[in-house]
Amino acid sequence: MALEVEAAGAPLSSFLRDFPSPLGPGEPLPWSSVGCGALSKAEVPGALADRAKSLLDGRGVSPLLAASLIHAAVDEVLQTDLTGFKKENVETEGEGDEERFTLLDGESLQRCFFNKLRDVCSEWQKQLPPLRPLKRFLLVSIHAIRNARRKMEDRHVLLPEFNQLFGFSDDIDRAYFAVFDGHGGVDAANYAATHLHVNVGLHEEMLKNPAEALKCSFQKTDEMFLLKAKREKLRSGTTGVSALIVGSKLHIAWLGDSQVLLVQQGKAVTLMEPHKPEREDERTRIEALGGCVTYMDCWRVNGTLAVSRAIGDMCQKPYISGDADGDSFELTGSEDYLLLACDGFFDAVKPHEVVDLVLDHLMLTKGVGLKAAERLVAAAKENGSSDNITVLVVFLRDPQDILADCLRDPKSLGAGDDAQSSPFNFLNCEAAATQ
Repeated sequence: MALEVEAAGAPLSSFLRDFPSPLGPGEPLPWSSVGCGALSKAEVPGALADRAKSLLDGRGVSPLLAASLIHAAVDEVLQTDLTGFKKENVETEGEGDEERFTLLDGESLQRCFFNKLRDVCSEWQKQLPPLRPLKRFLLVSIHAIRNARRKMEDRHVLLPEFNQLFGFSDDIDRAYFAVFDGHGGVDAANYAATHLHVNVGLHEEMLKNPAEALKCSFQKTDEMFLLKAKREKLRSGTTGVSALIVGSKLHIAWLGDSQVLLVQQGKAVTLMEPHKPEREDERTRIEALGGCVTYMDCWRVNGTLAVSRAIGDMCQKPYISGDADGDSFELTGSEDYLLLACDGFFDAVKPHEVVDLVLDHLMLTKGVGLKAAERLVAAAKENGSSDNITVLVVFLRDPQDILADCLRDPKSLGAGDDAQSSPFNFLNCEAAATQ
């Protein structure tokens, strides 16, 4: 334990050597100045946490310690009087009325935040507080590629350190994962990846009703981004899917056609139905608002977007809704893994193929799952996907145990009727068992 504490404290010593004194007015920030402009008060926690995470990750600070440091420093900033950072009042015309809000000077606020972070590092170097990792098993495999598209507009978030980032000190495990698939630019996806989980963690219902907190935070993030889009003339949007594990519960929420899939005892379990314009309920909603759904190489809302719900897309509101759907499930311990991915993956790879591909990968690697997402992305590309592809696999059991179960009972694996068409399902398991 002493060695672990010493190892955790070493990056703090290095940090303080490189930054021996607080930043003064006008001194450059230790991170990129891009995006250091005006911030609304609601944007402050996410923006500050995002900058600090990049800095601390780059310096080799463990994710657990980094999240704890960020929480302490952000909390100190939020407890200060922010009126001194007031930049300007902005008036935007809404539907029949005016909305007035205050913007803060992002650069000076970030300088203040960095000095708070430095103070916390100095204090914790003397006495590191206890860092409590998750009790449950989680192993994450992530892979994302631009593919044939001109730009990469996908973003993702991995946050097993959810408790540390938001200062939850109870005995309940919490972890958050998300994939965002941007369109018309990357601004909306960047924004959602920065702010949505913060809105979840700070939601007043987070501890009592995490499912409601997750679902409502999509709407809040959409509203926040639309205000930014109006003042900065941004037109992008993003679909998104999030998974929040709280103890033995799995909560999911989504907008658009990014999806989450559960694999349990070797079988793919569908958890959700993506928001597409051709869904009867979505078509009815859109037409009731005065919009239309037309077929132009695929079904599109008002002849433009191929999804019916998203964060952003200012020019297509309210037809493109920011109201997320959600659901909750009990985790029994028999679940193998979660898979979150964008449509660039799910349009090319079927759920039962996911099961086979992951098992095939575990066979080849003798139960090492860290690069499972790479195998899935490669399969989507091989199957003809030219879109951005992001795949996030969250193993809920040790991949070694998943593989061992395959070897013990290969005929139990697969995804119902679909599994019968797979050449892999038990033939490869039996072959591996004889090697």
